[in-house]
Amino acid sequence: MSSPSINARKPSLLTSSAGGASLLIALQIASRALTFIVNQILLRYLSPELFGISTQLEVYSISILFFSRESLRVAIQRQADTSDTPGDGNQAAEKDDEVPKDHVSGLTAAGRTQALVNLAYIPIYAGMVFTLILALLYTSTLRAGDPGILATPYFERSLQLYGFAAFWELLSEPCFVVVQQKSRFAIRARAEAAATLVRCLGTCGFAIWAARVEKDVGVLPFAVGQMGYALTLMVVYLGNVWDISSVGGFYLVPTSIYSKKEGEYLWSCFYRPLLALGGSLFAQSIVKHILTQGDTILISWLASPKVQGVYALANNYGGLIARLLLQPIEESSRNYFGKLLSSTSGPPSEERILQARTSFLSLIKAYVLLSVAIIAAGPTIAPLLLKIIAGRRWTDSGAGDVLAKYCYYIPLLAINGLTEAFVSSVATEAEVNRQSVWMLTFSAGFGGAAYFFLRILNMGAEGLVWANALNMAFRILWSSTFIAAYMRRNGASLGCNGLLPKATTIAAAVGTFAVLSQLDKTFTGGIADFIKSGAVAGVFVIVL
Repeated sequence: MSSPSINARKPSLLTSSAGGASLLIALQIASRALTFIVNQILLRYLSPELFGISTQLEVYSISILFFSRESLRVAIQRQADTSDTPGDGNQAAEKDDEVPKDHVSGLTAAGRTQALVNLAYIPIYAGMVFTLILALLYTSTLRAGDPGILATPYFERSLQLYGFAAFWELLSEPCFVVVQQKSRFAIRARAEAAATLVRCLGTCGFAIWAARVEKDVGVLPFAVGQMGYALTLMVVYLGNVWDISSVGGFYLVPTSIYSKKEGEYLWSCFYRPLLALGGSLFAQSIVKHILTQGDTILISWLASPKVQGVYALANNYGGLIARLLLQPIEESSRNYFGKLLSSTSGPPSEERILQARTSFLSLIKAYVLLSVAIIAAGPTIAPLLLKIIAGRRWTDSGAGDVLAKYCYYIPLLAINGLTEAFVSSVATEAEVNRQSVWMLTFSAGFGGAAYFFLRILNMGAEGLVWANALNMAFRILWSSTFIAAYMRRNGASLGCNGLLPKATTIAAAVGTFAVLSQLDKTFTGGIADFIKSGAVAGVFVIVL
């Protein structure tokens, strides 16, 4: 049977990516809502200090996972889609008598999937190392800076549980790469939803039990919940992917791969092109993690505790759109472009280049329209909403003004996420290295801009927002230049004509902004003001 044509595969790839993004968005919304409810319950039983310590432990866990798996996850997404049927999609697979016993043919769909499973074990081994190294760094930093945290009841046990939870979560990585590669997003949604539910119930239940028996357990409830999350994630993934592996002819444990190409696989196990790309991306992931946490580090050095609190609140509320909507779209886009323009199986065809260009520009245009709506209504409505939710004390501290400025930063955050998702999907090893150098340069510029805005102009948390915006603008410029050059190399042009909204839309946006600015002068911060501004914004959305 001949392999399916690209025209037959196009709708399934695009549809599965769009469906995957929808599932992830729904999952994020449900997860955030559940977490918000749990936090409101925990406020009755745990002190703010314990919430602060739990945040530090969460950063410890996130860092382990990020350094262990992020680079290989991005590299693995370069592999093209594979079928669930053994040998499907390949006319040149070796005969059964050519493949040694206990090997999988590298030319079959099963062999390509097995190569990804094998690579997925590297994060597990790396996680053991990072768990120990980061735990030592964290505890030594606490001894030097804040030794009181170490005296928190069950702190060491909680730290150990967070480390074990990160390791157990990494154990589900082989199942995760299979789910991603085969676009089985429903399995991922089930696994993460069940794990989130167990974490919330475990955290709440343990905290309530400890309060009733009057036992001081410190941050142990958070650690118990995180361990429940990791174990549930692994069990659900394994239960769903086991059948896929049986049908697909591959294994969920490292297995040798047979290939006639000399040196294609390291130790007959790890696919060299993806392994080399993952190594290059690892250096970039360190830079990316520093950039992601850069504002937190800088504000702790340059700002007062009050400014830190104001920025943290504005960042949490302003970043909701990024976490709920933009992040799932970015992740699905990276997966989609990585499969569509896979460089491991040769240069992409002109048809695939044009399809990627169309999809990319469609997403950018949608982001531009979203940005127009946010800039037109956000700076007025966001502070009002903050006053209703957090109270006048926070808005009087300047958090409302900072959140208003954050609305100008969100469009840059959105477009940068999409452009960098495209770059990470198609960049070669050398191009990834060049990007890392530029990212370091932008990071240094971000530090200089933050110092200028915070210390010289004394702009407080607003200055940090503008420093972030400036950094993001330069990153978008670099990524856009790269994408335009990539399109030219492959016989196409990026062609950004038509991305800007129509004149009527811009006029409506300017009018909405002007009307809301005038209304804002008479607002007292009540529900009635929010209803008035919402009505104006609603009319604009209809026009949009």
